[in-house]
Amino acid sequence: MENDLLHTTNDNCSQSHRSGFVNIVGNPNVGKSTLMNALVGERLSIITSKAQTTRHRIMGIVNGEDFQIVYSDTPGVLSPNYRLQEKMLEFSRSALVDADVLLYVTDVNDTPDRNADFLEKVRRMASAPSLEGRAGVGFSPRVFLIINKIDLTTQETLESLVEFWHSQLPEATIFPISAQERFGVAQLFDAIKDALPVGPAFFPKDQLTDKPARFFVNEIIREKILLNYDKEIPYSVEVEVESFIEEEDIIRISAIIFVERDSQKGIIIGKAGSALKRVGSQARKDIEDFFQKQVFLQLFVKVDRDWRSNTGRLRHYGYDLT
Repeated sequence: MENDLLHTTNDNCSQSHRSGFVNIVGNPNVGKSTLMNALVGERLSIITSKAQTTRHRIMGIVNGEDFQIVYSDTPGVLSPNYRLQEKMLEFSRSALVDADVLLYVTDVNDTPDRNADFLEKVRRMASAPSLEGRAGVGFSPRVFLIINKIDLTTQETLESLVEFWHSQLPEATIFPISAQERFGVAQLFDAIKDALPVGPAFFPKDQLTDKPARFFVNEIIREKILLNYDKEIPYSVEVEVESFIEEEDIIRISAIIFVERDSQKGIIIGKAGSALKRVGSQARKDIEDFFQKQVFLQLFVKVDRDWRSNTGRLRHYGYDLT
């Protein structure tokens, strides 16, 4: 799995085979990552109650005999305050360009004024005329409006939300769901599959994602940091796997946690290393579950001053569309 890379396939498919890119966008904390994991059937995107959990565009690939769905989870749409957030917004905007089906996710507490400019782009996409593209003349990207977390509201409120969002995106198809409870997810999956254009698979049929193994190690460690630290600390952290050695019975991993300030380094480590040990123990268990193999994990903490505002460092950590 360590050497899995993004690549396409030239395998011939029947005329009835469907394939396409299904991109998930929306504001922070509306449940995009939970929905992605539910649709893919694997835990690819990290999930916490904190905003800005997802930083990259993460693909999850679902295959059937006559279809291939390439899902993309994206960062929550926000007004950027520093260079990292600008890059995150670029990932979200790029999802509007190459989608065969766009899932615009909202929830029962979301409002359209949080990111009105982005919503206007979605509105234009939903009402766009048919395009001549890889699917042939007459194909137009579909927009599905997802109202998530409906288990947290009443039927009366939900009916009002459906009516409201229909007025905002009249061309979109609306799906009320609860990704957490898996309510409505199967129906959404079927609608997505039916909306895909006819075409060959883009990836080998046994491939789950475009990301290498190291990426998911980074994400699992970062998730534990998000869960164990408060305020600005989790947002100042980046993780990088220094070595990943897979042996017959064990995977040996060494990873570096980068922070922006010396004071943050001390907080991450904690008294006598207790905080770092807790993060390492929690991360190791999840990494073992992910790879279904015993893991030996070493964590180190270093300072990479102001990395969130440094274009070169952001490129080094993979925050680049090219």
